[in-house]
Amino acid sequence: MKWTDTLDIAIALEEAHPDADNVNLRFTDLHHWVCALPGFADDPAKSNEKILEAIQMAWIDERD
Repeated sequence: MKWTDTLDIAIALEEAHPDADNVNLRFTDLHHWVCALPGFADDPAKSNEKILEAIQMAWIDERD
C-alpha cells in the first residue's frame, strides 16, 4: 500500500484498530498506525495533512 491507497488503508486500519476513536484522532497517531500496517510500503515522509485527512475520512466512511 502507498499513501494514495486511502480506501485500502482505511479498511486495514478498521481491522487493526476497531475500537479506536477515528473521529477524534491525532494525525501523529494516524501516521504511526498507517506506517505500522502490514503491507504498507511507502516513504513515511511523503505523507501530509491532506493525505492523513483523506485517510481519516475514508476510515470514518468505512466504519459507517
